[in-house]
Amino acid sequence: MDIAAKYGKSYFMPPEVTYDWVKQDVIRKPPVWCSVDLRDGNQALIEPMGLEEKLEFFRMLVEIGFKEIEVGFPAASDTEYNFMRALIERNMIPDDVTVQVLTQAREHIIRKTFEAVKGAPHAVIHLYNSTSVAQREQVFKKSREEVKQLAIDGAKLLKTLADETEGNFTFEYSPESFPGTEVDYAVEVCNAVLDVWKPDAARKAIINIPTTVQIAMPHVFACQIEYIHKHLKYREHVVLSVHPHNDRGCGISDAEFGLLAGADRVEGTLFGNGERTGNVDIVTLAMNMVCHGVDPGLDFSNIARIRERYELFTGMHVYERTPYAGDLVFTAFSGSHQDAISKGMAWREAGKSGARWDVPYLPIDPKDVGREYESDVIRINSQSGKGGVAFILKQNFGMALPDHMKEEVGYLVKGVSDRMHQELTPEAIYRVLEENYINIHDIFQIPECHFEQKDGITAKVTIEQNRERRLIETSGNGRLDAVSNAVKMYFGISYELASYEEHAISAGSSAKAAAYVQIICRGKKYWGVGIDEDIITSSIAALVAAANKLVREENA
Repeated sequence: MDIAAKYGKSYFMPPEVTYDWVKQDVIRKPPVWCSVDLRDGNQALIEPMGLEEKLEFFRMLVEIGFKEIEVGFPAASDTEYNFMRALIERNMIPDDVTVQVLTQAREHIIRKTFEAVKGAPHAVIHLYNSTSVAQREQVFKKSREEVKQLAIDGAKLLKTLADETEGNFTFEYSPESFPGTEVDYAVEVCNAVLDVWKPDAARKAIINIPTTVQIAMPHVFACQIEYIHKHLKYREHVVLSVHPHNDRGCGISDAEFGLLAGADRVEGTLFGNGERTGNVDIVTLAMNMVCHGVDPGLDFSNIARIRERYELFTGMHVYERTPYAGDLVFTAFSGSHQDAISKGMAWREAGKSGARWDVPYLPIDPKDVGREYESDVIRINSQSGKGGVAFILKQNFGMALPDHMKEEVGYLVKGVSDRMHQELTPEAIYRVLEENYINIHDIFQIPECHFEQKDGITAKVTIEQNRERRLIETSGNGRLDAVSNAVKMYFGISYELASYEEHAISAGSSAKAAAYVQIICRGKKYWGVGIDEDIITSSIAALVAAANKLVREENA
């Protein structure tokens, strides 16, 4: 197959040499958002939503903050028509929300559309006809002038019927199949429509540029939009809109570059639903703006709830890697990623980041979309490392492992996950810690201990082994050292009490303390952990756990 001959360049570059949009680095203000979930998104569902589902979806879009919502193609079906009427007759359209309806540039469809919107407090009538070379030649078999006249005639009828129909109306025009249309011709058609409507400051018009089938790279689309932006008539009274589809996977880039190139408005859907590969995902677009410090004016602070309702209404599934909303988008399994996130979170908790969010691997604070660090950010499997395991134990159970202990525990947990071939829950991770470090006394235990302040610390230590007890009196430079000396004396062993750390686990009168003890014998390290409301008791328990591991190995 000759790929070049079959799929060669099929888009049109505008007749410009230099472009200003490339000089900009960020979008500094949000566009006018228009959700087309209830029209473009709904028509792409295997089972389109019924009336009550569409009403509930409309309520959700209003709650999110959309001020413009395309609600349907009223002439397409009774459900679409009845939905528009229900919104009006049930008085469901807030004063600050504009509904939008779509109509082809055909007389009977336009008339049916105006019947549907009669009495609307404010509605956009969205007129379109296809302008591409392929559609002109293959579908309509009409010339450029004839196709332009279809748009002009439709625009005239909109103006006539708007004057005759109760309601408040704004006009929108789309040169459908724009990507296959000569750019200067698309501008010519749009300007011919604007000459009919003659928009002014009191009654602006919308010109919407759809990437009906995305065929050009995003920078080409931006150049096309800038050309349109510079050559539209009545520009100060025209809202320039983009409606990107995602056939090349570039819907987000088309929308963002389009805004840099002069567009004022974006039409899209939640999570990118739509025909074929879908529309541009407004959730991602909006949250990308948040990343750059721009308030998008849409509320996605409880993204899980929005996703849940979206999936219920549409029967669609939001992919686990969908930006910002997917189950796994804030999750790190990789050990190096987990370690960096853990250290970044500690840096932030210590107040070293100021107001700015700068945690490695997390472009935004997951809490800003209602996600939790404990369950979303770090999860443990065989690819994980010491930082992730330590983070889970601290976030979920308040256990702040000493730095020198993290690697050992990390490898132990990682090995369990590898053998089980599955992810470990926080509870399973804690069980690994518990079974290997906490309250270990299979060889011996210390049920009693009494101390006196005499020539340092004197301790009377009761050691119990095989249900037999023996009292040993020793001294040391501290309580833990004295107990350690008793253990050495009882078993006739020698080791170094190498490390000791402690911290409170919880606040309040019933607060517990965790203690961590490391002993070293002939170069081998043994860790133990103790937990108790009394710090001395937890320290002794940690020592006992470490010493039990040593004695067990010595007796093996």
